Amino acid sequence: MIEQGSLLAIEGLAVRYGAIEAVRDASLEVRDGEIVTLLGANGAGKSSILNAVMGLVPVAQGRVMLEGENVAGQAPERIVRRGMTLCPEGRHVFSNLTVTENLTIGAASRRDKAETSATRADMLTLFPILAERRDQLAGTLSGGEQQMLAIARAMMSSPKIVLLDEPSLGLAPQIVDTIFELIVRLRDRGATILLVEQNVELALEIADRGCVLATGDVVLSGAASELRSSGAVERAYMGAH
Repeated sequence: MIEQGSLLAIEGLAVRYGAIEAVRDASLEVRDGEIVTLLGANGAGKSSILNAVMGLVPVAQGRVMLEGENVAGQAPERIVRRGMTLCPEGRHVFSNLTVTENLTIGAASRRDKAETSATRADMLTLFPILAERRDQLAGTLSGGEQQMLAIARAMMSSPKIVLLDEPSLGLAPQIVDTIFELIVRLRDRGATILLVEQNVELALEIADRGCVLATGDVVLSGAASELRSSGAVERAYMGAH
């Protein structure tokens, strides 16, 4: 049941690639100031949901309500201007540009140079390693540093909600802990986050609520603390195979 007043409400979403139905009838909501984690086995459709929500792939049916406006089918640039952005799986930093230049690209939708500079300074404070590397080419950063840059770049548009797609992918456990601590700090500073993550235990540890996707549909949702202790997530995962 989608409640009124959600910052983001995905209602009956379907995504198709030709004859393949990647997402069938997915519904979930994200309220202001919370982390919601979207879990599921490989191929369950998690990234397809994020890409459809951001206008990167077509929505076959359903609605994507951002602050009460249906943005399904709108261009990604317009969706970013409306206040939603994506930090994609695999980081995709601009390797031949510096850290500072990558951050500047993240603010391309903004017009106020003073506010953009203030956000960049804020990100360099939040991610001090990026401040040390500000003039370094992004391609020379470690995997963890590139992930921090990708998140900071997403935050440069000053989004109302940020979609994080597999931020722990390919990173050493110690670096993963650091990334997740930073995600919590972002939430504590007022960010709203929809998190797709393969590390179920860690995702449920930092999230307010969780949803499990199986065969293109949300089959389980609830408070993260309850999902973590009930064993229902494991049963849902088993049902996804």
